[in-house]
Amino acid sequence: MKRLFHSLILVSFAAPAAEKVTLCRGHWHSEADAVKQLARMAATYSNLGEWKARASSVRQQILTGSKLSPLTKRTPLNPIIKNKRTYKGYTVEAAVFEARPGYFVYGNLYRPLGFKGKRPGILCPHGHARKNEAHGGGRLRPDQQNRCATLARMGAVVFSYDMIGYGDSEHLGWRHNHPQALTLQTWSSVRAVDFLETLPEVDKKRIGVTGCSGGGTQTFLLTAIDDRVAVSVPVVMVSAHFFGGCHCESGMPIHKTSKLETNNAEIAALAAPRPMKLISVGGDWTKNNPKVEYPYAQGIYKYFGALDKVANTHFPKEKHGYEFIKRQAMYPFMVKHLGLDPKGVLDKKTGVYDETGNTIETSEQQRTFKTLAEMPKHALKPGSAVSFK
Repeated sequence: MKRLFHSLILVSFAAPAAEKVTLCRGHWHSEADAVKQLARMAATYSNLGEWKARASSVRQQILTGSKLSPLTKRTPLNPIIKNKRTYKGYTVEAAVFEARPGYFVYGNLYRPLGFKGKRPGILCPHGHARKNEAHGGGRLRPDQQNRCATLARMGAVVFSYDMIGYGDSEHLGWRHNHPQALTLQTWSSVRAVDFLETLPEVDKKRIGVTGCSGGGTQTFLLTAIDDRVAVSVPVVMVSAHFFGGCHCESGMPIHKTSKLETNNAEIAALAAPRPMKLISVGGDWTKNNPKVEYPYAQGIYKYFGALDKVANTHFPKEKHGYEFIKRQAMYPFMVKHLGLDPKGVLDKKTGVYDETGNTIETSEQQRTFKTLAEMPKHALKPGSAVSFK
């Protein structure tokens, strides 16, 4: 079957030049208004065919609003993989690729040891949490490392990568307030799928993605526009009344135009009928998931006869983050739908996925380049505009 993402290359709907830009930022409307908006959206379709037509329009609006339509040419990734470290059941390497000529995406590649044959690939974008006393922010944080290492120990090839202005991107001079942040991060996630597909051990039909907070936004945006994503687990982010508090999430007109309105609950539901799990908490804007966003997604999955592919685990007393308890809710979903092997990680008596076998690295150990001088000479100067022509 022809990939939906690739077919979108042939379609381009530009918003009218004179149209006033409406940005749905943060708590753009109330919880009550969010319920009414979902009802308006649901009134635009009543069967699978009508939903697919709407889904196509929402996808196109995301691409147009984020200035990714028409899709730019896929330029060579020129990956750099180096500095392998070997731990119990997995390895970690510095991994870098060019999302656009001269614009690099920095990360760590976790690979399993002791497995044969093609392996699932999982992307792990991170959120906006900054550094603490011992570790840097984003992908450098211990919670991110634990997530990636545990998935690798169960047989996945995992790529953990920086948002612009975080981790190595920040270390090398880029800032998160870059005006193209939403465009760059969305495209970087698309190219991260391309990167996983270049690895000979990765099964292209088993690509998953999971992230928390801003990484949750990247998770559902990537899943919405790229059907190569087979399994999606956005954590503490899917909300009908909250649109993302950062310009990298809601700083471009992806949610509302004169032709169409949408919200993150509907965008996340574009995953259907692929497996998707919402992980939510009572201590942030995902507090209504069990009674608002999750039932809305179920209604869409029902059209596909795929109610068994959508799930929600809600922690009413927990706050925002991707802590141990939330990772414990994600692991079995990935095991089930990506075919991971929990042997040696899952304690069958307690049902707990053991993370004590992981090695937590320092920020310096995780660096891809320590200085700009180490980078390829054609690398863009930090802060530069990135061409998508």
